[in-house]
Amino acid sequence: MRERKVKISLKDGLKSKPAAQFVEKANTFSSHITLIRNERVIAAKSIMGVMAAALGPGTEVILMAEGTDEIKALDSLEEFLSTP
Repeated sequence: MRERKVKISLKDGLKSKPAAQFVEKANTFSSHITLIRNERVIAAKSIMGVMAAALGPGTEVILMAEGTDEIKALDSLEEFLSTP
């Protein structure tokens, strides 16, 4: 299991379309992927979970992945979240 602290730099945060794109990207990996914010664990492959978390721009989260492609998943998702 690996984790990284990531600051969300997306202009609108993870709402609506960016949330759907994030979940779609997360679902391309076989690893179990979660976001953690203020001790709340959010399933990164769940559109309802990601949208309900209301993660706005500037929010810091811990991105965690466990599985055979965990490093690749973290690299890809961190890049997505860090791109304004």
